[in-house]
Amino acid sequence: MKGRQEQLLLGSLGVLLAFGACEAVSRAGLVRRTYLPPASEVLARAVELAGDTVFLDGLAATLRAWALGLALACAIAVPVGLVLGSVPVVDAAVRAIVEFLRPLPSVALIPLVSLLLGSGTETKVALVTYASVWPILFNTVYGLGETDHLAKDTLRAFGFGRLAVLLRVELPGTAPFIAAGIRISAAVALILAVATEILSGFGEGLGIFIAQAGLATDGTRDVLAG
Repeated sequence: MKGRQEQLLLGSLGVLLAFGACEAVSRAGLVRRTYLPPASEVLARAVELAGDTVFLDGLAATLRAWALGLALACAIAVPVGLVLGSVPVVDAAVRAIVEFLRPLPSVALIPLVSLLLGSGTETKVALVTYASVWPILFNTVYGLGETDHLAKDTLRAFGFGRLAVLLRVELPGTAPFIAAGIRISAAVALILAVATEILSGFGEGLGIFIAQAGLATDGTRDVLAG
């Protein structure tokens, strides 16, 4: 508990120093306020937005696409990762396809997905799912390879089948790796959901608010608050 309190204190101190530096630089005129408004004004605007129903509706749309895309990514990546990690023949057969698709940037697919699915939540969910699958998939495969081989051999020696070994040893042993992959994908999914809204310029969401604020006169405060 003492270590956690120290981490919380140091983290809070870092945030306060960052806000203080931003406030001082802007107030001193070292940077024009149109480029960097004072942190106090940005924070006050963020508090105002927290009570704006229109903004909250857009935020809910972004979070809905984020949650749906992340859930679909988990539903796809975990079973596929378990199959690839436990069946070497399947892994070898699809490795070339996986390595071809994985480097494709999700943002570059926005025009194609928009053309196929149109505007709305479907486009965001599809892109978020695509981007979020890879960290979970590879963490699952890697975690499956790190499970206790002695425990698996012991279960097999006592007559347990392949499914029982998977459920009793492999899946619990892989769970921390899957959780780490989901943690990475959660951040990727949120960033991509907002980026899709900003770049596509349609629908509703946090990205749309930021994009519109960026086009307004002196809209930097709203962009940073968003």
